[in-house]
Amino acid sequence: MERTSNTFAALVLGIALIACTVVGSLAFLQAKRLGDTISVTGSTERLVTSDTIKWTGNFSRQAGLNDIKQGSDQIKADLLTITEYLKNNGVSDKEITVQPPTLTPVCEGQNPMGWDKFGNQNCGSNRTVGYTILQSIMVESPKVDEVTKIAQDAQSAFANSGILFSSNNPEYYYSKLADLKLDMLEEATKNAQERAGRIVKSTGSSIGKLQNASMGVFQITAVNSTEVSDYGAYDLTTKDKKVTGIVRTTFSLK
Repeated sequence: MERTSNTFAALVLGIALIACTVVGSLAFLQAKRLGDTISVTGSTERLVTSDTIKWTGNFSRQAGLNDIKQGSDQIKADLLTITEYLKNNGVSDKEITVQPPTLTPVCEGQNPMGWDKFGNQNCGSNRTVGYTILQSIMVESPKVDEVTKIAQDAQSAFANSGILFSSNNPEYYYSKLADLKLDMLEEATKNAQERAGRIVKSTGSSIGKLQNASMGVFQITAVNSTEVSDYGAYDLTTKDKKVTGIVRTTFSLK
């Protein structure tokens, strides 16, 4: 009876040892499988030329307390002169947006634009001596070169007509960016695969399937710029731009 009990105990112990060995082996294989990967960042660059320009200009007239109608008539005449100039230089009606004019009080002791040194527009206890009538006009067009030249020449061209015109810096956009990003993501992934292959080549391993891929931010900068941002950059000041795309990937090894 005692011999039977000892035999049964030994059998149970043997089965337990075998089970532990199998579980340990499976765990080892699983850990090895999970560890046989490589994570690599891929990148690609494209040079693009902006195909859309946005440009805004402001023009103004001064009007006395009793001359608001006259000042408004002058602003209307200025607007007509400016829009005719734009059309004569190749800008169409649909590319022009005109903002409503604004009326700002000019206070005694303030600068002609109606702002005191504290940035206030309300005259308060100071006497209102007149008004500044200000209007803005915006051009958004695919005619990048033509509108760029208009922006450069506008101030002096309108000064000859007695118009006080202020030109803002043009903004340059690339309208096909969404489609470009798709192509660049594919290129960046291929670049990551090539980098991974070169890294593991010396170890005798090779690249297997793509396990994971995530898109990084796109950097759209001036061609020779080194500017980068954690949230992505989008340069608007230059017509020619460099687009950089990043992809973070993980490949299995075999």
